[in-house]
Amino acid sequence: MQENGITGVGQIHISINDYDRALHFYRDILGLSLLFEVPQQKMAFFDCGGVRLYIGVPSSPEYAANSFIYYRVNDIDQTHRSLIDRGVSFLNSPQCVHKDNAHTLWMAGFKDSEGNYVQLMEEKPI
Repeated sequence: MQENGITGVGQIHISINDYDRALHFYRDILGLSLLFEVPQQKMAFFDCGGVRLYIGVPSSPEYAANSFIYYRVNDIDQTHRSLIDRGVSFLNSPQCVHKDNAHTLWMAGFKDSEGNYVQLMEEKPI
């Protein structure tokens, strides 16, 4: 346990504008597992590798937030192709952005249905 008591990330919030469009994107395009919805408040919660991803229409302007999520993947080339097949338009194809003695770091970026920037990332052992 860290000295400050923080043990990890439990939930990440992504502000959205169109609930139905975002629900479709995260559930059907990205294929994240829907945990539960609160439709009367336009909120949905997904499992993302043990971290809860919360999408929601902000209840007031001060709750609107920009986010930049990096999704870890096992095979960036395969995931990239799969998401293109599902209609995702990438800003760039997978590219090596960093190299050290043990790994190369590969990323490919796109925007979600609400215009939020997203990156796929894979650390490949050398």
